Amino acid sequence: MRYDSIRPGRIWLDTSGKPIQAHGFSVFWNEKEKLWYWYGENKERTDGKGNIWHWGVRLYTSRDLMNWDDRGLIIPPQPKDLTSPLHPTYCMDRPHILYCEKTGLYVAWLKIMAGEVSQFMSVLTSPHFEGPYTFVHRIIKPLDMDTGDFCLHADEDGKAYIWFERPHFQLICADLTEDYTDVTGNYSVHYDGLLPPLTREAPTYFERKGKRYLFTSGTSGYYPNPSKVCMFEDPHGEYTDLGDPFIADRSHTSFSSQITSVIKLPGTDQYIVCADRWMPQWYVKPLAGQIISGMERHFKDYQPDTSPRKAAPLPGTEQRHRENTSISRYVWLPIEWQGDKPVIRWRKSWRPEELA
Repeated sequence: MRYDSIRPGRIWLDTSGKPIQAHGFSVFWNEKEKLWYWYGENKERTDGKGNIWHWGVRLYTSRDLMNWDDRGLIIPPQPKDLTSPLHPTYCMDRPHILYCEKTGLYVAWLKIMAGEVSQFMSVLTSPHFEGPYTFVHRIIKPLDMDTGDFCLHADEDGKAYIWFERPHFQLICADLTEDYTDVTGNYSVHYDGLLPPLTREAPTYFERKGKRYLFTSGTSGYYPNPSKVCMFEDPHGEYTDLGDPFIADRSHTSFSSQITSVIKLPGTDQYIVCADRWMPQWYVKPLAGQIISGMERHFKDYQPDTSPRKAAPLPGTEQRHRENTSISRYVWLPIEWQGDKPVIRWRKSWRPEELA
């Protein structure tokens, strides 16, 4: 299958004709190889009727951002080991990988949800992006906190950060250690005290002209909601909220998507926002708004638990999953600018060359 344009929200096949399975994903440019890498959660065996949440982390590569070759699993599942965070019954989400110049290793952080141990991270490293990866921390709770959706970033000087949702009431920014495998203890709190569906999750970081930006979504399960974007200079300083970046979105659902990655085209001032459309059958339906209103009522008297959350053993039992995320699609759209604010408009189809 060959494409001559990007078609947001449509089924996207790889070059072998199979649906691309890389959700909760990141996309980055390999300058040496002149190649794009797209990696994310592989849902090829998820059906919403059994106990499989994921089947590892899958990698695709492309030279034009439209046509993607399947490079296979870079972090495979461990289906025979219920004591492993990578067992496919546990909820492995949003893999993020940084290259650490100091150690010469690629460092992968994974969000894991597994029964009563609640939400935590796993950290793995490899000398090669394609793996194999080995555990550094099987279960880690940064700052002794539960951890939700997250993102990573490393500055040019090597200093790195993690942003994560502290369910369901804060967004945390924490410094990573020099080897990127842990946090130092220095952190700051943002979007404090918000309850679902206003709690900020799915943080997505990017930079432009000395300004730092963070896209976030609200918290309403798989039902889409309005996004926000904030701007700042110091990751631990003041965040200026710029509102909803989606323009002319009458559904107020971020075009029924959740942002997960931002691409900067090399040698240009052009950016692309990349998102998951988790449940395409719910696209622009009133039910989403009803669910959000229901969450507001449900969490009205919610009291956040700020006590330290120590790591606990995995439950060691199969988990049931009702969500068929294997049918999720992707929404990729160019970013436009209104002064310092990034804005996103709907396009039925477009070509990356149009932005150069």
